[in-house]
Amino acid sequence: MTPFDLVAALMAFVGIAGWINVKTLHLPNGVAMLIAGLMAAAAISLLQWLVPEFGLATRIVATINQIDFVDTVVGYMLAFLLFAGAMQVDLSEMRRRWLSVGALATLGVAGSIVIVGFGLWFAATLFGVELPLIWALLFGALISPTDPVAVLATVRHVKLSKTLTVVLQGEALFNDGVGIVAFTALLAIATGTGEVSAAHTVIEVAIEALGGLGLGIGLSWLTLRLMETLDDFAVETSLSIALAMGTYAIAQTFHLSGAIAVVGAGMLFGGPGARKAMEGETQTYLFSFWILVDEILNALLFLLLGVEMIAVPFAGRQFGLLLVAIPLVLLARFAVVQPWAALYRFRHGERGPALILGWGGLHGALSLALALTLPAGPDRAVILSITYAVVAFSIVVQGLTLTPIARWIHNVSGT
Repeated sequence: MTPFDLVAALMAFVGIAGWINVKTLHLPNGVAMLIAGLMAAAAISLLQWLVPEFGLATRIVATINQIDFVDTVVGYMLAFLLFAGAMQVDLSEMRRRWLSVGALATLGVAGSIVIVGFGLWFAATLFGVELPLIWALLFGALISPTDPVAVLATVRHVKLSKTLTVVLQGEALFNDGVGIVAFTALLAIATGTGEVSAAHTVIEVAIEALGGLGLGIGLSWLTLRLMETLDDFAVETSLSIALAMGTYAIAQTFHLSGAIAVVGAGMLFGGPGARKAMEGETQTYLFSFWILVDEILNALLFLLLGVEMIAVPFAGRQFGLLLVAIPLVLLARFAVVQPWAALYRFRHGERGPALILGWGGLHGALSLALALTLPAGPDRAVILSITYAVVAFSIVVQGLTLTPIARWIHNVSGT
């Protein structure tokens, strides 16, 4: 099967699953696609186990195993998804809440890494699973940042206050840089390829994050100035595509955070000042294009995430650890958001900020992509299976229940 055949098959699956969901299930699109992918993976695995001589199932598994999930997510899809998602953020509200977003995206992630890492290491000891502390902390680093794609896809369907919406969105968009740098530093220690001090890590995070943000804003400002000089929706849409791809590529080349660079570019590009640069029909066509890109790539990514279950090694001795990891990650999340939520409730009197921020901190494809970059070995197998279990629970259970929880809080508060 050629790459084109594979993409064609996946897009056909996306279209059919999407049609079934809209006509019958009415689930959030991302959740529906993940469930469809999980069901397909489970059916193929069961068929291969029951009828080993059935060649079609074996060929499908081999084709799925050929998908480079890391390159697909980090190398191709992330720039478009983050740019499209950042365009939806209320820029003026984000400016007012930058301190809250910054604290949760840095101190919150650091605190969660410590809680999850030490908690998982202790649980592994109890269950008799050999897992060094540094590898447990690696899991904490890859799972602690909330996934921007999963959060943005879910928040669109939930009625929250403007402040909570922006804090959830902003934190998810910006905390990847912190998590990725911490993950890289801990991986160097785990594999014996480097020794990284806390001060060095903090400086590296600051350089990558602030440098990437400045690069993205600068390139976005320049693109908007070019767009002010013409009125041609095709050319201006092409410029927006070049901005998303070019920003990500340039940031990666200069060892800055490509994710944060694209977020900075997208937020300015979707802001009120940018709309003045889009005359006439350009604004309608351009924003419609990016909404379509966001919807299609989100659906494809969640479907891939479900299908990728075939490539994840699960062992019976790990199931106890899997069941502990899910509440442990949730506990860490609630612990790090509680101080901000308590202050917010004290100042604004709004009910349930801790519950919304804690339960709404979803994990997704980026965590799995980081886990897949780990070097081969027994520790990688444990981390990979735990990561997949947490991600699947987060998207399906938390993603499906966040709207009812928000509605319940709204009804209880009487607002």
